[in-house]
Amino acid sequence: MSVGESLFGIHATALQLRSQRMSMLASNIANASTPGYKARDIDFNTALDARLARERGVISANPEAGMVWRRPTMPSLDGNTVELNTEQVAFAENAVAYSATLSFVQGKVNTITRALKGE
Repeated sequence: MSVGESLFGIHATALQLRSQRMSMLASNIANASTPGYKARDIDFNTALDARLARERGVISANPEAGMVWRRPTMPSLDGNTVELNTEQVAFAENAVAYSATLSFVQGKVNTITRALKGE
């Protein structure tokens, strides 16, 4: 068990994963008009389970678990699989989840800080 996991439960790992997903979604949005670009995403639950398993020492846990290629509902002629509306919604949802997880971690840090100060 890592120090982050012992203090924050799964939230430290979730925060890292949500940050990685945010970067991936931002990359998809930035490449919306790049011919042949293949949009990627992260299946959050699958990726979180795999990361937690690796942190607990399960060697067979796949580090790429949860990474998926986005399948467009309306394929484009240039081979680009980015659908801007889908990416923007996913980005917004992930940003809200990231913010909620960050607030939880900050609350935990504040509680620990107050306890150390004897408040």
